[in-house]
Amino acid sequence: MRRQTARLVIAGAALVAVVTAAGCSAAPGLAYAQGATRPSSSPGATTAMVPQSAQAKVGQPGPGLAVVGAPKGVKAKAGILVDATTGQVLWSQGENAVRPIASIAKVMTALVVLRAGGLNRTLTVPKAATAYVAKYGANAAGLVAGQAFTVDQLMHAMLIVSAADAAYTLASAYGPGLPAFVAKMNAEAAKLGLSRTHFTSPDGLPYPTETSTFSTPAELVRLGEIAMGYPEFRSIVALRIYNIPKGDGRSAYSFTSSNELIGKYPGVVGIKTGFTDAAGHTLLFEAVRDGRTLIGDVLGSPPSGPAAGAQDAAKLLTWGFSLKPTS
Repeated sequence: MRRQTARLVIAGAALVAVVTAAGCSAAPGLAYAQGATRPSSSPGATTAMVPQSAQAKVGQPGPGLAVVGAPKGVKAKAGILVDATTGQVLWSQGENAVRPIASIAKVMTALVVLRAGGLNRTLTVPKAATAYVAKYGANAAGLVAGQAFTVDQLMHAMLIVSAADAAYTLASAYGPGLPAFVAKMNAEAAKLGLSRTHFTSPDGLPYPTETSTFSTPAELVRLGEIAMGYPEFRSIVALRIYNIPKGDGRSAYSFTSSNELIGKYPGVVGIKTGFTDAAGHTLLFEAVRDGRTLIGDVLGSPPSGPAAGAQDAAKLLTWGFSLKPTS
């Protein structure tokens, strides 16, 4: 299936960039269950490169979809739905509006780590990670300072259960240090042409202000396309459950995905949830059905419950998959 990543046209202009990452506040109404995952498909990967599937492609798009009507009941303040096969924008609302993105920012953190490589590398959780989580009331995996995990295991914790302690540990090692790592995130965004995307943390926590880490629906879709081009990333965000076995002086860990669509909405293969008071519920998502891939996001879904973003995304996907080809 062809993904015309160079053909995503927003407001008449093709976007040729992608990236973003963020973290979640453990605010009331956001129930990130802790659960488990199988071991990564490629824990020993050490070479960083842009996958072919994530590179800009040139070619003629396939048949488009006949857009009829619009999805009903979507409560998000902004969002977009794109046919990833052709790059056709099926629906959008405020697609270029800058908004806080919460934990979707962790997608950029994962991208920076993936491009650096070394997924089989072992890292020790720093004491500062637990203090950081406590200070900001962040969602966490309950990692214990001094325990050792592979980068691959930390990536799973960060992306599946939206763990800020895992993001902190990764950023500390790959910066090295948070300021240097955040600089790498923003440098990557600039390199990819994401001019309306900015990060102030590796997890999307709302500091120094509630809106310091931000992006747009259109740029987040491009970020999602790039990240999903990495098999390791794709395999992680598609998981409903992930387990880290007991060993090396640590207890076993079990994580359940914060993405309410995984395992519940047919065809969903990722990508990342988020929530802060300012951002509301956010969700970057992708689904595959009958050979067609739809990718999109919703930003600012109301804080009515932990599945608010998933409910909006499901409405978009159901409508999008109901559209028929123009020829």
